[in-house]
Amino acid sequence: MFTLNATPPIGIVLGLVTLQILYLLVTTRLRDQVPGSQPVANRQMWLFSEGIFVLFLALASPLQDLSDNYLFTAHMVQHLLLVLVALPLLLAGTPGWLLRGVLERTRLLPVARALRHPVAALGIFNVIFLFAHAPRLYEPALGNELLHALEHGLFLLSGLLFWIPILSPAPDVLPRYSGLGQLVYIFAQTVPSSLLGAFLGLAATPLYPTYQMAPRIIPELSALQDQQLGGLLMWVGGSTYYLVALGIVFYFWARDESAADRRDAVRARPHVP
Repeated sequence: MFTLNATPPIGIVLGLVTLQILYLLVTTRLRDQVPGSQPVANRQMWLFSEGIFVLFLALASPLQDLSDNYLFTAHMVQHLLLVLVALPLLLAGTPGWLLRGVLERTRLLPVARALRHPVAALGIFNVIFLFAHAPRLYEPALGNELLHALEHGLFLLSGLLFWIPILSPAPDVLPRYSGLGQLVYIFAQTVPSSLLGAFLGLAATPLYPTYQMAPRIIPELSALQDQQLGGLLMWVGGSTYYLVALGIVFYFWARDESAADRRDAVRARPHVP
């Protein structure tokens, strides 16, 4: 038998509610006090709120208990929600003037600019993600709330570093990569995530004692099969996500290149008086 804890962690809930309230205050009532601020469209506000909701699903719903105590697959779903869903929504919902103001007031803009280098952004993100899934680090984090919170915090921060070169809300101070640069960048990311997913999905033995000793929620799903399913989710699901992202970036890059070629052709035409 198993007992699923459906009570959301009060600290996480309060943190998410506080973040949402601060966002609404800064983008509405307090906006005039921020230099260079502009009105924020309702659609953009909704995107940010949707990102907060996905964070709630990942960190404060029963998925959290499933992830920590029963299913490695749930753990993988949780991490994919954090990195591939919540963060893009939050960035899409953040107005450029807000991010610019935060970075300038905290004097973190030079650091953010340095970390948007592809080697730094990809390196930090993947080192954290890969090491966090090493059994000797993974197991202690499951049994220690502080370590687990630190792990999730590092996932979110390194995930922001990863997405900024593609989705920067403030391209004037944190430029996005060119279309071709984004294509190479996203393709490069498919390699480490696929390797880790393949390693877990093709493993012949269970790697995480917590899930080996956990009650079987689905009797037909052994600990090894659960681990393999989680690995395949990262491998196939993550790769599919990045392929879709590549397609979207390629479409807009090709469209912009075509428009630029047409403009150049018009300018090159001889002027006939």
